[in-house]
Amino acid sequence: MGDMTHDQTLFAVSQDAIDRDNQRLMAAHLEDYAALGARLARSGIDIEDVVEKLLTLEVGLPSWGMVSGGTRFARFPLPGEPNNVYEKIEDCSVVNQLAGLTPRVSLHFPWDKSDDYVALRQYAEELGMGFDAINSNTFQDQADQKQSYKFGSLSHANPATRQQAIEHNLECIEIGKVLDSKALTVWIGDGSNFPGQVEFTDTLERYLDSLRTIYDAVPDDWRLLIEHKMFEPAFYSTVVQDWGTSILCAQTLGPKAQCLVDLGHHAQGTNIEMIVARLAQFGKLGGFHFNDSKYGDDDLDSGSINPFQLFLVFNELVYAERRALEKKGGGFNPAYMMDQSHNVTDPIESLLNSARAIAGAYVKALIVDRKALREYQENNDVIMAHNCLRLAFETDVRPALAMARLRKGGAIDPIANYRASGYRAEKSRTRTPRPILSGGIV
Repeated sequence: MGDMTHDQTLFAVSQDAIDRDNQRLMAAHLEDYAALGARLARSGIDIEDVVEKLLTLEVGLPSWGMVSGGTRFARFPLPGEPNNVYEKIEDCSVVNQLAGLTPRVSLHFPWDKSDDYVALRQYAEELGMGFDAINSNTFQDQADQKQSYKFGSLSHANPATRQQAIEHNLECIEIGKVLDSKALTVWIGDGSNFPGQVEFTDTLERYLDSLRTIYDAVPDDWRLLIEHKMFEPAFYSTVVQDWGTSILCAQTLGPKAQCLVDLGHHAQGTNIEMIVARLAQFGKLGGFHFNDSKYGDDDLDSGSINPFQLFLVFNELVYAERRALEKKGGGFNPAYMMDQSHNVTDPIESLLNSARAIAGAYVKALIVDRKALREYQENNDVIMAHNCLRLAFETDVRPALAMARLRKGGAIDPIANYRASGYRAEKSRTRTPRPILSGGIV
């Protein structure tokens, strides 16, 4: 029922309980799996090939996504929320245990600071977890810092402020080395709120100068992920505002620098799947932050608003992977991570839902009839080319997702299993309640 290699007693949710529930659902699951297999076989697709490919998909979890998020107006803590990085990792391990495709945690500093990173890594390993990209934070002032980031960080007019931001990123790299991370994600809130406040060219030059120092410190087997965002917290201009600026910066810095795409960091109506294709085509798609959006950078659960867009993004990712195999023999391996803010739901349940949505979009992209699609495109058969994608998108692939979870020791029905475990109620009794804050995500 899986190949779990560590002590099951370390897990917060009983593996025996997962296995018992899976046995209860097994007959119906196998029937559904056989039906999907027969459906795919008519199109020349072996469902086992699809599941084996799905087993290779890994998506990182955000440490900050394990607590209730918030808005500028309020935050409503959830009973049993984690209070420190250890408790965040414990919650992340529950998601991975049930979903089976989230074996790494992305930490954010200084939010996740620890006195002993060797011990932190060992604790994570005991729970079957590793570490994804390290995230720096120069968009917030901390209690002990000398220079303020109110008017910027890596692009600030004051050299001392820039140096402070550089040193923070260098510290993040050193922490990441201990944790065996392989990437540093840099997102800055630098920009302006009024015309005339800054010179656009000067701020980008200062940003690049700062980033060169950070780039030089990044190990050769790491990636420096540059994350762009159209607006917020600055509303008139942003230093790294779109994928064009991001790829120019990455190309200027060198091969270790790549671009990170966040689904919520674009204007409404932006063709994000085409951005993905462009960045992949030129070898600069380094990472992806999955979430969903209705109005702006909402950080909603992946696939909760626009599941078709999520599928179209994965359609480009799968095509890019196949293109890389054909042209280079491989080498396309962007880092996938969820970046969500859970304001009214249990974060574990939201992340379980998102894991299913992401895996589902990936499987649907895998079953697209690429040969037929190419023929329709070359013959300008618009309707049939579109329908070729719609056929894959409209296929119910949930049995394939459940089979992949089973083979990783996970649950056929993760949320039902999580609720039956009583995990949240237990943490409500044993963890110190978090204070009610006026606003913000931390």
